[in-house]
Order: sequence, then structure tokens, then C-alpha cells
Amino acid sequence: MSSKKVVKHFYDLDLAKDEDVMSHFHKDCQLYWNSSQGFLLKNYEDIEEMVQSIRKAYLSFKYRLSHLLEDGKTVTARYTIYVTPIENPDEEQPLAHFISIWEIKKGKLFKGYEISQLADEDPISLKSFSNNI
Repeated sequence: MSSKKVVKHFYDLDLAKDEDVMSHFHKDCQLYWNSSQGFLLKNYEDIEEMVQSIRKAYLSFKYRLSHLLEDGKTVTARYTIYVTPIENPDEEQPLAHFISIWEIKKGKLFKGYEISQLADEDPISLKSFSNNI
């Protein structure tokens, strides 16, 4: 499977529902994440813990890709995460915008570099992340 297909398959998941989320990550993975709350470095166990937290807070946690670019074993994705909170099951809402760069090793997400900011509901902002793929 191409690196782009590996990443696309991951971003097609619903993290709140899909049971095989962690099978997409290499056991030695690292995620370097510059979030709106500061820098975070996550390993496999940290990501697994984050997925468990997502499942406790959301009924759905979906990625909507606007860009997916491949260069060898490196793939860049631009997307917005949309969630359905447990407290408000009738409303899906944008959570955050991301740009992620993933290095793939043995068909799995190995090294990730992310930058994110909280989403706003401004139509122009949301439209800039509309699904182009």
C-alpha cells in the first residue's frame, strides 16, 4: 500500500468508533505536536491514551481532509476534525484545523509533525478546509 493510502485510510476512521485505530501506528511512533496549548511529544502509549479519552468524550470524531500530498514515504494532510460530543448528540461541530506531516514505516504511521489551532465557525474559514479530495 502506498504511503498516501496508509495515511488516507487512517483519516477515513472515526476515532470514537473504530476499534482498530492503534493498528495504524508503528509501536515506536512519535508525534511532535504544536497545539494551541503548546508543544506536545506523544509516543504510542500516549496516542493510545488520547484515543481512549476521545471515546469517553465524543460519539464521533471524524477527519475531513482538504489536502493530501505524498512525497516518497512522507505524506502531508490538511484537515478539520469534526466531533459529536456526548453531551450534545444531535450536533456535529468543528473542533480544530490541522496540518500533519507523516513519515511511514512498514506501512504504519511512524513519525508525525502536527500543527493545530481551534476551529472557528466562520464560513470562510470552514470553506477553506472543504473537502477537495
